[in-house]
Amino acid sequence: MESHLIYDCVERLSEILRQDSRQAGAAHGLQPVQIEVLHYLSICNRYSDTPMAVTEYLGQTKGTVSQTLKVLENKEFISKCVDKNDKRVNHLKVSAKGRRLLKQTIPTSMFSNACNALADEKQSDIATSLQQLLGALVRANKLKTFGVCSTCRFNQKIKGGAYFFCDFLQERLSKVEVQLICKEHELSATQAM
Repeated sequence: MESHLIYDCVERLSEILRQDSRQAGAAHGLQPVQIEVLHYLSICNRYSDTPMAVTEYLGQTKGTVSQTLKVLENKEFISKCVDKNDKRVNHLKVSAKGRRLLKQTIPTSMFSNACNALADEKQSDIATSLQQLLGALVRANKLKTFGVCSTCRFNQKIKGGAYFFCDFLQERLSKVEVQLICKEHELSATQAM
């Protein structure tokens, strides 16, 4: 078994990326967790852009997430808006300023340089292997997948893909929305194997 070698490589990669993220965020007065929250909010859908979803995705405490969101809001990287149907729920939106910051910091130049040094085929192989490892980790430990809607068992193409429908939330989804991650995501039957 190669689990120790895989773990050591992933752990070392994670540490290098954290250090790089720390430096990239520091230039903007942000901690790595604040960059992580901003990044998550930029790739999640309208059902997953709440403080609770951020907490679940990052595995952080409510207090840590609450403080992180305050910093991001005070620096005008995000804004809050109250849900139209449930006034107790706040949605978090990345501002134009936040999107500009993410464009500069995610992925970091160190990471981009490393990927660009690899052939396209090698990058594709690594991406596929990492997706498989992530899937195995999620399935083996019964974790939430936070996958993109297009790979969810609840997603349905309607009228040849003109639009999509979430059978779980009973709502219509756009082509853009099905490419975002969702906290309600569940793997389709073919992916669950």
